[in-house]
Amino acid sequence: MNSNNKKAWLYLLPALLFLIAFLVYPLIDVFIYSMEEGFNFASQTYFGVGIYNFSYVLHDPYFLQAVQNTFILVFITVPVSTCLALLISLGLSSIKPLRDLFQTIYFLPYVTNTLAVGLVFMILFQKTEYTDGLVNMVINLFGGSSVDFIDGPYWAKMFVLCFYTVWVVMPFKILVLTSALASVNQDYYKAARVDGTPRLRIFTKITLPMISPMIFYLVITGFIGAFKAYSDAVALFGTDLNAAGMNTIVGYVYDMLYGDSGGYPSYASAAAIILFVIVLTITCINLLVSRKKVQYERR
Repeated sequence: MNSNNKKAWLYLLPALLFLIAFLVYPLIDVFIYSMEEGFNFASQTYFGVGIYNFSYVLHDPYFLQAVQNTFILVFITVPVSTCLALLISLGLSSIKPLRDLFQTIYFLPYVTNTLAVGLVFMILFQKTEYTDGLVNMVINLFGGSSVDFIDGPYWAKMFVLCFYTVWVVMPFKILVLTSALASVNQDYYKAARVDGTPRLRIFTKITLPMISPMIFYLVITGFIGAFKAYSDAVALFGTDLNAAGMNTIVGYVYDMLYGDSGGYPSYASAAAIILFVIVLTITCINLLVSRKKVQYERR
């Protein structure tokens, strides 16, 4: 090993130590907890080693409900937020007057506290004894009947949760995609205009391929972030998500550790490992797809 390699490893040492201490060790510890059957947190004892914790979690109706909610949230919010962010970014890139102002306005939800945004959404959607909420007022204006979006039917609550999640995550995607569009080599567009290429073909054959790495990045991080959703549901439906039927996988893990049904770190660890496997599988599938769909510019 030459001196340059030694220096490189020395520079990497602090980051490696942090990764080992706060990522690798906790992951190994969680896996050990998940295999310890009947673990007692107070006495630090257990009566066996096996896969019972996984079996219990996979047959728990609360966990199955959380998995359903999480998958619906993921497969609705990620494509919707990415497509809307792309459309808005294209619009921002095509206008010059007040572009910076519009970018700032669209970015405001990202720097606003999540719970504060959730409170605003509750005011907009929740029915009370005094008012049906602003959204229901609009629905009534068009001849529809009021819907209780917070304490009402499942589809209504899921609609609010998806709408809220899209609203929260979209500003960051707009910022990334706007930057990606600005970095596209303008010579490609000039050559296409000289050839009389239609705008739609320019978008599909030049713009999309050139920004595909950023779109792929947003899809990957979007899937991971949506699978870890918890604070969004709490902001809208309170801490008792099981009663509301709107719990997520991360919420289930938290409840098993600290909630009313808490004190079961083995079950929580098993659920966390299952979530890890799900996210890893989805990420690997996206990576395989990206090899054929994502194009990187060669310089």
